[in-house]
Amino acid sequence: MEYQIEKARGITNRGNLGRIKALMKRARAGERIVIGFIGGSITQGANSSAAKKCYAYRVFEWWCGTFPLAELVYVNAGIGGTTSQFGVARVEEDLLKKEPDFVVIEFSVNDKSTEHFLETYEGLVRKVYNFRTKPAVLLVHNVYYDTGANAQIQHSKVGRHYDLPCISMQSSIYPELLNGYINNREITEDDLHPNDVGHRLVASVITYFLEEIYKEVDITELPEAKLPEPLTKNGYENSVRYQNKNYTAKCRGFTEDKSVQRDVTDCFKNGWIARKKGDSISFIIEGTGIAVAYRRSASKPAPIARAVVDGDEEHGVWLDANFEETWGDKLEVETLGEHMRRGRHKLEITLAETHEDDVVPFYLVSVIGTK
Repeated sequence: MEYQIEKARGITNRGNLGRIKALMKRARAGERIVIGFIGGSITQGANSSAAKKCYAYRVFEWWCGTFPLAELVYVNAGIGGTTSQFGVARVEEDLLKKEPDFVVIEFSVNDKSTEHFLETYEGLVRKVYNFRTKPAVLLVHNVYYDTGANAQIQHSKVGRHYDLPCISMQSSIYPELLNGYINNREITEDDLHPNDVGHRLVASVITYFLEEIYKEVDITELPEAKLPEPLTKNGYENSVRYQNKNYTAKCRGFTEDKSVQRDVTDCFKNGWIARKKGDSISFIIEGTGIAVAYRRSASKPAPIARAVVDGDEEHGVWLDANFEETWGDKLEVETLGEHMRRGRHKLEITLAETHEDDVVPFYLVSVIGTK
């Protein structure tokens, strides 16, 4: 079934198109082009029946069909249930090392509409935009189809500030549900993750914009402005992710997980495991902020840990590995400190509560430091 969507309404910020037009000219000339995506479960392809039916691959197919002479490479770095705070810490390893030329960033239903996620999102956008390949960046705002909620208000501030193109499903697809032209269950089973039809619609809004750009590809854009000063304190742009493959922690009971990671979505790898009450692990982190990424498990019961920075027990944080949802295990990121004094900080994590019938151990995925 074809839906009549006012796709032009999805273009909430045109931005400077110089990088995209230059990239399209390279593709037209038959060059090698790396098309990359980073985001949450929608980018990963949740609820699509096959990997090639998700919106990201459909957008990649547009590039293939439009530029048949080009050597096109697809990189999907979407991980379900994760935010831009985790994204900025992992983007170098999961996407930028592939040297992308075009990057879609999609976290508007994973991030909350808060100042914190405005800052983490800005850090991610700056990190990608400043990368040595000078990629063309496109910001995509997905939406909850029952409420229309997302972080677009915050994320669009970043788009406007950096003069980047922004494409919104809140402004294009969602209005058609409100006016009754589309029934929610025709495009999504849970009012968040698109099915095959929904992924096709999301892709169509994005490729409409790309087609409009290509129509005017030979019209010169205004020169790209100098990168502006950050909107926020920008404490996350230089986030570093510490795992057992690049950091040796001091372990008392925790052990390194040396199992092989299959792909980017196999995210519970390269971390540390603990099972007994009193097991502990410590890190010395240089910078101004610390967060931890750990597994919350749908298989219960699971252990509970306590994280303390610089010995400040009063402001310690509980890391409860019991996940109340049933859709699967979640990679949880807990911020322990941000905008702290610059310098060396000690993080200690101790298993505080275990159970004889624990189904899974405590799994510490990584520690994230911000410099």
